[in-house]
Amino acid sequence: MPGQRLRNPDCRLRAPRCRAAALAVLCLVLAGVTIGPAPAADPATALAQYVRALESSYRGVQTLRAEFTQTHTWGGRSRVEAGTVYFARGGAMRWDYRQPKPKLFLAAGKQLILYIPEERQLTRSAVKSSEDVRVPFRLLLSRLSLRKVFSRIEFADAALAAQPGNRVLRAFPKGGQDEAYTEVLLEVTPTFDIRRLVVFYPDRSRMEFTFDHIERNVTLSPTLFRFTAPPGTEVIDQK
Repeated sequence: MPGQRLRNPDCRLRAPRCRAAALAVLCLVLAGVTIGPAPAADPATALAQYVRALESSYRGVQTLRAEFTQTHTWGGRSRVEAGTVYFARGGAMRWDYRQPKPKLFLAAGKQLILYIPEERQLTRSAVKSSEDVRVPFRLLLSRLSLRKVFSRIEFADAALAAQPGNRVLRAFPKGGQDEAYTEVLLEVTPTFDIRRLVVFYPDRSRMEFTFDHIERNVTLSPTLFRFTAPPGTEVIDQK
């Protein structure tokens, strides 16, 4: 309903800075291959080879499934949510939240759906107009160039307490996006799965996604990306 105030906490995630940061990050999430780049003669060449290998890991990936933990930290407080996420080539995605309470965030075609069973409320919005932090992840199976997204990428293995054998990348925004986010850290496994992704904002808040049990090219039913609200659900159409 136009002008109606939403009652769900996801409204806090619909900020322009989150959209811009996630757009910058989406091309790095969750794809994998089984071998790493060959050793390079100098650090700059090694980094370039690593980035190219990470980008090429999207090829052939049609679907993904993973367990996720999403942590939003601001002003000394944190909100932690967790569940299972599914992606399919073509922009379909489904985030099934189990903790701290069930909810569903679904993208298919041109529409987004957020369903909160506890509130018996379903919010529908257009993908193109949404500023939700999760929206850009629907394109993670597409091929993108990191150099077109970030102004600079570097190795930063000391920036996170990474698991043994993992690498850490730090990426910086291009001009015009530095008010949206300050930097992004990515913890990458030897098979090029993104284990952790952290976005830092100018107000010193941050959004962190941790992914576990990542499975590529799993069989996903098309019905997974469809949803019909139960009778009696309040439906809000956002413009």
